[in-house]
Amino acid sequence: MDLKSKIKNFPDKPGIYLFYNTKKELIYVGKATSLKNRVRSYFVGARTTRPIEQMIHEVVDIKTIQTDSVLEAIILEANTIKKFQPKYNVDLKDDKSWNYIVITDDKFPRVELIREHELKRPTTPQPPFNKGGKKVRSLTPLGKGGRGGLLFGPYPGLKTKEMMRMLQKLFSISICEPGKPCRPCLYYQLGQCLGVCTGEISPSDYKKKVIKPLVQFLSGKKKSLLKNLVKEMKLASKNHEFEEAGRLRDQIKNLQKIQDIALLNKSFVSNHPDPTATSGHPSFVRRGQVRIEGYDISNLGSSGKVGSMVVFENNEPNKAEYRKFKIKTVVGQSDVDCLAEVIERRLKHVSPSYQEGVGGVAGVWALPQIILVDGGVLQVNKVVETIRINKFKISVVGIAKGPERKKNEFILGSKDREFVKWVSVNRELLIIVRDEAHRFAIKYQRSLRKIV
Repeated sequence: MDLKSKIKNFPDKPGIYLFYNTKKELIYVGKATSLKNRVRSYFVGARTTRPIEQMIHEVVDIKTIQTDSVLEAIILEANTIKKFQPKYNVDLKDDKSWNYIVITDDKFPRVELIREHELKRPTTPQPPFNKGGKKVRSLTPLGKGGRGGLLFGPYPGLKTKEMMRMLQKLFSISICEPGKPCRPCLYYQLGQCLGVCTGEISPSDYKKKVIKPLVQFLSGKKKSLLKNLVKEMKLASKNHEFEEAGRLRDQIKNLQKIQDIALLNKSFVSNHPDPTATSGHPSFVRRGQVRIEGYDISNLGSSGKVGSMVVFENNEPNKAEYRKFKIKTVVGQSDVDCLAEVIERRLKHVSPSYQEGVGGVAGVWALPQIILVDGGVLQVNKVVETIRINKFKISVVGIAKGPERKKNEFILGSKDREFVKWVSVNRELLIIVRDEAHRFAIKYQRSLRKIV
């Protein structure tokens, strides 16, 4: 089976992909939100001078490992690179700004992010040193009996703040300064701190309930972690420790369905450092920043209809510009008419002296280069008509899931050759935008109905 035929059978799920050469050597590892679309993107469109793209002719076999979430794909990629050191993961070896996670050996271990250059220390233990006014332990050697703690990574293309927030929520990592008991911190009140600030948890319990599960997760052992947590939950319930059993139940649920859209950036969806600099893209892409707006309609019955608008700029979500719509004019159930109303209202937020991409003025929203809708031919045609009537020129694409909602069929509102090629290269990104618009619409509808 040739590679292109093999790629067609890859899952449309998160995970990592592994490129092998004729000597059966692993030469490159990458992460993806959709393995099928990500790997396929290497074999379409123009190539750049980046080594990973120049070596594609060496690839004779490709394997994939599917994960349950983007976060797990990031962790698996890091562990695989660290273990096999593939020669074409050149960014990892040449760039000293990649991030690592360190779990310190403090009484209450801290979880910190450090950069590559901070690891370049003498092999003999060093005294603590100051960096940016903050006391930092020496990180050499790590995890081998020396001072510092456990090292995880590297994590190429990582959105560091987002990942730390996610890990903090999943594992109740404390950011408090341990010592004398004090007033409960904000995270304690939110149920995301187990009481380091109040003195309610001992160092040994903190290591057992927070650090040990975190280490298992960062080591890629989620299945065994979940098995252990289920055992602990049942034991806590048996011992009538219902609060602890409830905490473990919630942690298991969160780990089983990790919400990680915030981690997405262009390292997941582009083979190019600058997606606007690639030949073969439409003229609107070459002019600079790419703005995509994604729309979805959500309704329960003939009432309670809402619409969502999400914004991605340069392949990353810009949540400050997300918008919500309550449907006002549509009677009965008609996603097509609801979508038309949302687009019509959205286009009223454009400066009278219209200029593409201009925003930032009160009530004025920057106009997108692409509009994506969750829907098929009817939805796409209606949006194209609405845009034409309002005398704008915006490319439109829809993604239909089919009767069983198990496929991704792309419907283009234009047959422009450059636009068709751009969509083919960026299918994975567009799926991410569609899924985010759907999530945002559902979240808004539930908030209105006070569904938790």
